[in-house]
Amino acid sequence: MLEGEFLSVAELKDLTLSLASKFLNNLLASKLLVSKQLFIDRKKELGLLEERLKSGKAQFIVIYGRRRVGKTALILEFLRRHGGLYLLARETSEIENLERFSLRLAEYFNDSFLKKNPLRSLDAFFEYLSTKAEKPFIIAIDEFPYLVKGNKALPSILQEYWEMKLSKKKIFLIVSGSSVSMTERLLGYKSPLYGRRTAQLKLKPLDFFNAREFLPKYSLEDFVRVYGILGGTPAYLLEFSDEKSLEENLKSYFRVDSLLYGDALFILREELDEPRNYFAIMEAIARGNTTLGEIVNETGLERATVGKYLSVLIDLDLVRREVPITASRKSRKGRYYIADNYFAFWFRYVYPNADLIESGNGELLVDTVMDDIDHYTGEVFEGVAKEFLLRLNKSERLPFRFSRVGRWWYKNEEIDLVALNEREKKVLFIEVKWKDLSKREARGILKDLKRKAKLVGLDEWGKHYGLVAKSVRGKDEIKEEGWLAWDLEDIHRMAF
Repeated sequence: MLEGEFLSVAELKDLTLSLASKFLNNLLASKLLVSKQLFIDRKKELGLLEERLKSGKAQFIVIYGRRRVGKTALILEFLRRHGGLYLLARETSEIENLERFSLRLAEYFNDSFLKKNPLRSLDAFFEYLSTKAEKPFIIAIDEFPYLVKGNKALPSILQEYWEMKLSKKKIFLIVSGSSVSMTERLLGYKSPLYGRRTAQLKLKPLDFFNAREFLPKYSLEDFVRVYGILGGTPAYLLEFSDEKSLEENLKSYFRVDSLLYGDALFILREELDEPRNYFAIMEAIARGNTTLGEIVNETGLERATVGKYLSVLIDLDLVRREVPITASRKSRKGRYYIADNYFAFWFRYVYPNADLIESGNGELLVDTVMDDIDHYTGEVFEGVAKEFLLRLNKSERLPFRFSRVGRWWYKNEEIDLVALNEREKKVLFIEVKWKDLSKREARGILKDLKRKAKLVGLDEWGKHYGLVAKSVRGKDEIKEEGWLAWDLEDIHRMAF
């Protein structure tokens, strides 16, 4: 262009599209690089996707789960391995999303006509996909529910194109969503998409052993505490640095601009219509009120209201209900726990002290947390011990293979873990202690465990007894006496 000349509207639009295309390509390349560097676990989910790909049939796969749990990382890792196109929907107008999608499609297929003439409707978008799917073609649409917000007819449109055209092509279509409640409505019986998907994956946070890979420089003892704070959500684990102490990381957490501070509010408000009452219930549970009656008394809400809200929280995997391992699932002895460590910690320490953080005094909260952290970590360690036991079960390193494991309680008596093999009538009783135990203390705990085990009532069953602790002095001698005993040293060996 000569000096003094001006671009026409069409030329300006072409230039803008070209620059935007380069930006998107660079962004996707950087995301794929990050995916390659940080991708941890998800072997089962990747295996399912790759198995579907090998079938050679048209696939319509829905991937969903809470925000930050790693859906995009999974999709990008799959595309990195097999090629394909990634589209990210935004909470904007349908036309703006289609213009960006057209740009990405034009670049991918080297379609100069589409670059200058973007698609103007969702019908045109799916029609274009059907024409390109004569050859194998992987396409992923991330944050799909945003498109539905822009056009409520989208499920019906996709239903029609899938049944009439796409299902007969070689397309591998992935749609994903972060709003669990909205995505599950899209998959529900009343949705036009019901029965059209060929598979669905609900991603959950990583377990303790895979989460450990994010912060390997921490001692295992410190990582148990960190896991109690962050849970297994990859984005949260990336917010901590194992080059810093736990206290230093907490100082960064307790800032008004911190992702860890603000994300709980963001996620819950996205999922829940009346967050105030849900917050009251989750805070009550975090304070140790685990029965329905205790939650009702703590919140002041009607019993029926609490029951309804708890059902929603359970469906969203925010709360779990447990009954004694030997009781029916319908038992009235149910207890409620916050299902994710990140939310358990947030409601126990952060939400009640939001005023400190909002006023810029979050550092004052660090000492309060550190004074109580080992008490809080005791329950977290029970979950870690359960995961450890499940891994031992898979590797056949126990006296027998169990089919179910959970807690048992009756009145004031409780056993942390009871593992059952109902076919062979064998049972393993386990106590879990977040403590350094002397040989004498360990023997005392095991003898008391044997006393409590008699209350369970499995009189004719073969019984084994054990404990999991932070450390157990004289562990080998205890094992020689016929007990089972494990500590962080054994868990470390399992992890590595």
